[in-house]
Amino acid sequence: MNKITNDIVIQKAKSIGFDLVGFAKADKLSDEINRLDEWLKQGYQGGMKYMERNIEKRKDVSLIFHDVKSVISLAVNYHSNYKYTNNKNFGKVSSYAWGKDYHLIIWEMLENLESELMEIDNEFKCKSYIDTGPVMDKAWAVKSGIGWMGKNSNIINREIGSWIFIANIFTNYVFDYSLQIPDFCGSCTDCIDACPTDAIVLDYVIDSNKCISFLTIENKGEISQSFSDKFDGWLFGCDICQDVCPWNIKFSQPAKIKEFNPINNNAEINLKDVTEMKNDEFKSRFAKSPISRTKLNGLKRNAEFLIK
Repeated sequence: MNKITNDIVIQKAKSIGFDLVGFAKADKLSDEINRLDEWLKQGYQGGMKYMERNIEKRKDVSLIFHDVKSVISLAVNYHSNYKYTNNKNFGKVSSYAWGKDYHLIIWEMLENLESELMEIDNEFKCKSYIDTGPVMDKAWAVKSGIGWMGKNSNIINREIGSWIFIANIFTNYVFDYSLQIPDFCGSCTDCIDACPTDAIVLDYVIDSNKCISFLTIENKGEISQSFSDKFDGWLFGCDICQDVCPWNIKFSQPAKIKEFNPINNNAEINLKDVTEMKNDEFKSRFAKSPISRTKLNGLKRNAEFLIK
């Protein structure tokens, strides 16, 4: 008999601040890996070479954690009601990066949850990830019933939409597994129609080479002039495909965790200030922000592209 039940995990997780909790059997991800292989063959990963590595681990999580039996999938709502001013002198930042880096927040939440579960049963063993390891976070979120994969490749939940961060705990415990949620996108193509660079090349398939989020964050090279006047003022990331999603328009709600709200005026940043910014100022202003990922050179490149 399990000392730790589904209800205990859900109660503990929600008391710590997680909004959604689901459970999946830790089977091999054969279909998902086949789709990943096809995506890689098309070159849609762009410069994200790390996506080409550890394929076997992505398929079979027992290669990461030998005793794994289950996956506890967790999600945290990060939505804020802040509205952009759309001042052309300022560059917009994707809302996930307005506040404190979600990794710092969610790692602490995960550690607290894991500690509480281990106190109940010291036989509970686990390994966890927040989009930082060789695991298919979104695939597990779908399998655990957190939501379905939208046509923009984001996970959508019927109650709170897609403004969510996903974390997964891989454990040696056996749970009652959640039912998967059907795909409720239906015939809607709002996200596809709204993408200014046509990055959603097929339903559920993103060509990173055309995606504003990739081009402004992961991309290490220059931004092609073929995208001139197509960025809609985005300096870091892009939320267009989520902004137009009917599930977000109808059901999104403000996050309970206030650290996700804008800090240091990071929702919109003066482009001229970025071009003149020194490294010390960059490091100080974005020390605990996801914006630090671009480094100063990347943020200046983005600002200069928008100014042209």
